[in-house]
Parts: sequence; C-alpha cells; structure tokens
Amino acid sequence: MAKETKSFKGEVSNQRAEMLLDIAEMDFSGVLVLDQDFYIEFANRASAEITGYPVAKLIGMDFALLVEDQVKRALEGVCMKLNSSGRMCIGSKIVTPQGLERDTEICFSVKKISEEKLRIYIYLRDISNQKKFEINFKKSEEKYRNLFERVQQGLYISTKEGQLFDCNTAFLEILGYESKEEFLRMDVVRDLYVDPGQRKEFQELIGKDGYVRNYEVKLKKKNGEEIPILLTSHLIKNEKEEVVGYQGMCIDISERISMEQRLREERSFLSNLLESSVDCIVVANMKGKVIFFNRASEKLTGYKEEEVVGKVHITRFYPLEVAKDIMKRLRSDDYGGKGKLEHLRVNFLGKDGIEIPVNISASIVYEGGKEIASLGIFTDLREKIKMEKELQNTQMRLLQSEKMASLGSLAAGVAHEINNPLGGILIYASLLMEDFEESNDPRVADLKKIVEEGTRCKDIVKSLLEFGRQTESRFGPVDINQAINDGLFFLENQALFHNIKILKHLDPSIPLVQGDANQLKQVFMNMMVNGAEAMPEMEGTLTIATGVSPDECLIYIIFQDTGTGIAPEIQSKIFDPFFTTKEVGKGTGLGLSTSYGIIQSHHGNILVKSEVQKGTAFTIFLPMATEENDEK
Repeated sequence: MAKETKSFKGEVSNQRAEMLLDIAEMDFSGVLVLDQDFYIEFANRASAEITGYPVAKLIGMDFALLVEDQVKRALEGVCMKLNSSGRMCIGSKIVTPQGLERDTEICFSVKKISEEKLRIYIYLRDISNQKKFEINFKKSEEKYRNLFERVQQGLYISTKEGQLFDCNTAFLEILGYESKEEFLRMDVVRDLYVDPGQRKEFQELIGKDGYVRNYEVKLKKKNGEEIPILLTSHLIKNEKEEVVGYQGMCIDISERISMEQRLREERSFLSNLLESSVDCIVVANMKGKVIFFNRASEKLTGYKEEEVVGKVHITRFYPLEVAKDIMKRLRSDDYGGKGKLEHLRVNFLGKDGIEIPVNISASIVYEGGKEIASLGIFTDLREKIKMEKELQNTQMRLLQSEKMASLGSLAAGVAHEINNPLGGILIYASLLMEDFEESNDPRVADLKKIVEEGTRCKDIVKSLLEFGRQTESRFGPVDINQAINDGLFFLENQALFHNIKILKHLDPSIPLVQGDANQLKQVFMNMMVNGAEAMPEMEGTLTIATGVSPDECLIYIIFQDTGTGIAPEIQSKIFDPFFTTKEVGKGTGLGLSTSYGIIQSHHGNILVKSEVQKGTAFTIFLPMATEENDEK
C-alpha cells in the first residue's frame, strides 16, 4: 500500500513539472532558473530570444556574464537575506552575441531548497521599445510645450470648477498680464468673465457635445477693459470618464469685430447708394448667377430680390448670345476701355415676358487681377422712346398742319379760279335749260347733266376748303359715321377705287366721340387709301364697320380689306415713322405713324390683325364723348 501511494505521488509530481515547463515555454517573458552560484539550470525559448544565446548555450552559463554589475550585487544582496517571499526588479542592458544592446527589466526571487541549497528564479522582459517610447514621449512633451508657448493664440487648461491650471504666454498678453503665477491664481468665473452667465452657457454646450467651437464671449483684461474672445474648447476626463476640466484656445477678435463694423458701415453706405439708384443695377458672378438686385431692378422687371439673387442666371433677362456679346465687348478695348462698356441698347425681359428697351452700361469687377463679377446698370428707355415718338408724332402733325395750311391756300386759289367759271357755267346752263324746257327740246336732259356735274364740282371745292381751313386741333363732338362718309365722298369716285367694292356697316345708334373732326377724317381716309393700295390690281372689297364695344365704353371703327396682308415679322413696325413696304418714291412711311399719333392724342388705340394673302383689318377704338370731355 505504501509503495502504491509513493508511486502515485511520483506520477503527479512528474505531470505537474511537465505542465509548468509548458507554461514557461509559452510565456513571452524570458524565464531562467539559477543555482546558488548563479549558474543557469533552466532557460525557456523567450530568454534565448532576449539574450541572443540559444537555450543549449545558456544552460550552465554564469548569469553574471549576461548582465551589468549592479544586477549581480542586487542578486547577492537578496540571496544573503534569503528573501524568498519578496520580489525585486531592476533594469539592465544585455549585450547579445551579435553586439546588440537591449534594455531589459530583470525581476528575481530566491527560494531555499535545503539548508545548503538555494534556487533563484529570473524573469526577463525586453523594454527597448518602451525606453524608446519614453524618450520619444519626453521629446514630444518638450516639443509640444515649446509649441504651446509659441502659438499666437491663447491656450489654457482649467478645472471644471473654474481654477486655471496652465496657460501660454499669448493668453497672458491678450488679457494684459505679465505674471503667469498671478494669472493662474485667478478664478475664471469671477475674475475673467464679463457675464458669468456665459460661463454657465459654455458649460452646458460643452457638456452636451463634448466640445465648443467658435463660442463668442467677453472677458475682462487686467485693466478692466472688455475684450471679445472666440473660444474653442474640449473636455478633459479622468480614467473614470468623469469631466475634470477644460482645455482650449482663445482668439482675440477685437480687430476683426472692428473691421467687420467698418465693413458693415461701408457696405451699408454702398448698399444704400445702389438701392437708391433710379437705374436697375444687377451684379452677376462669372458663372452668370445674379448676386445683387436692387429695388429699381424689382420695379423694372417685376421680380422680387428673393426670387432672383442666387437663383437666377443673367440669361433670364436677355438671350445667351446677348450676354456673350456684352462680355466680349467688356473684354475689348474698343467700347470704353477694357473691363468697361459705356452704352449698348438691349431689350430686357420682364417677369411678364414683355421686352423692355434699356440702355446698358457695364463693367467687370476685378480682384487681384482676376475677374470675379460683372456689374450692369440698365436705364429704362420706355419713357424716353415714348417721348421721342411723341416728339416725332408732333413733328409729323406739324408737317401735316403745314400741308393742310398749304392745301387751304391752294383751295382758296382754286375756289377763286374755278368757282367763278363754274358759276357762269351753272347760270348759262340753267338759262338754256329753261328755254329748252318750254319747247320740249331733247337736249334738256344733257343740260340737266351739266348742271348736276357742275354743282357736284362746286360741292367738292367747298368740302376741300372746309377740310383744309383748320391748322390747329379743335376738339368737339364728332359723328363718326358722318366723318367716314365725308372721307368716302372724296375718295370713292377716284380711279384708285373704281374696281373696289365698298361695303358699309355703320351703326346709326353709336354715340358721338370727343375729337377733331378733320383729323379723324384724315385718319379714316388714310385707312381707306391704304386698304385700296393693298389689294392686287386695285380689285377687291373694302368693308367699313362701326359699333360700340361690349363694355359700352368705346366706339370701334373697322377697316377690312381683301389685300395681300402684312407679314408677321413686320407687323410690329408698321406704325414706326418712315417705315414703308412701298416702292421708293411711292410712299413716305408717315401715313400710319401720323394716324397712330392722332388716335393716341384722342386717347384711343389702333389694333391690326392680318394674314398674308387673306387681308388686313385695322380696328380703331375711341372713347365716347362725356360731359367732362365736353367741358374740356
């Protein structure tokens, strides 16, 4: 029984030894076992890697040969005290057979085996990388300390409670302090913040996000002056993730704020200057996007600033080819100098789609020689063009008045030269007719025809005198139907109208209009002549109609022919002075322009509707006569 127990204990002991050996081999630290004379009895693979000697070489080697003298002395001291319960660690350099020096941490303990025998256990750990890290860390710390002090912005570290822990020189200079010791003794909330409530707000923000970026606060300088600071800060936490303080950067923005104020004042002045301009001012970047749009632009185009700025391309207001032409001129030296354009007539497109004639003066905005924007000043030409047209119409009316005056003089001469012979013809023809009537002579019918035609000639001369007598506008109630018939009286028997069928649909119930009868007759006659001349070979139908518009505020007069019509591309030009489609020498281009001016002076309007090869219809609208107009 005793032999079996002893055998079992031996097996257990062997198994335990094998397990410990396996563990030792798996350890990343070097493991050595020494006898009392410091000779190596056991070495694992890790110790061979650290020392550079193979395991077989290490077994039996004097450990003192591997380490520095202080390690041997420390080991001897431990052995003398027989301190088996304690552990001692010491640093030493180990030189490998290849001549490499390795910083090593050596830990050892001593165990007494018998009265005369000791066993020493050694643990080796290569700390070369750790040493390098410590050296680099120390260098980095010095480097960042130098950087900390040299940064131009104020840097600080403070506790959560408001006690300053550290700061750099720049922060002292910003706040006007010379002594760091004096500055670090201050309480942040009480001595630095102008408004202590901002400190609380700062802590709420940084507590929520873990950082604060560009938070604007006001701090107090040593002399009591308030200074605006831009604060960027982060939390400092301990190993338990508890907030213990803050670190960050402070930037003095006094100069920036002062500059911003000056810029705001300058911008305000320039903005007011541009906004108060009566001309449309539009600025676009070099991609054509509108970046400025003043009030005059809103009035001119119908767009609001918020609809345009940053959203609309400049080609919204005029075609791309016009925009390219403007930039081409701006970059040329031929139109006012490079970067400038003094005058160019273009059409500006409003929100309602209507083209607005404008004059543009433009320039390129440069920054450092680089084009950054283009500025255009657009002057509305509508009033100017209207005035020019009114002036032209006035000139035309003056010319017409002169013609009428000449016609009046001519009519007076004609009356003097023709009326007397006509009177004699009528008298003698009447006498002869009386004589022949008594004898029932068949020539009486011929005499009657002579009297009728002579009387007709006399009426024509009389009407011509009446038509040419007035040289100034004389407004009064006018019967439109009568004015049309008077005009036809002159024209319907002329050769121009011999093959033209005239249809009249005159509303006998239309009210009178307030106007100049002779001027309106002139317009109506002009419309009739134009209609007749527009018909090929002077054949066709001229329809004249009058009536009251559906809203019962206007009288309309329609002159419709069956002529060749007016091409769409020239319909907008037919009322322009001197514009004509007739051959040279056969038309002055003043007829429709003069007619348009007369109707405008009567507060009316002329509309045209035409289709090529089917005919044209001119519709004239005139306001009815009122008591107010009658008084005028």
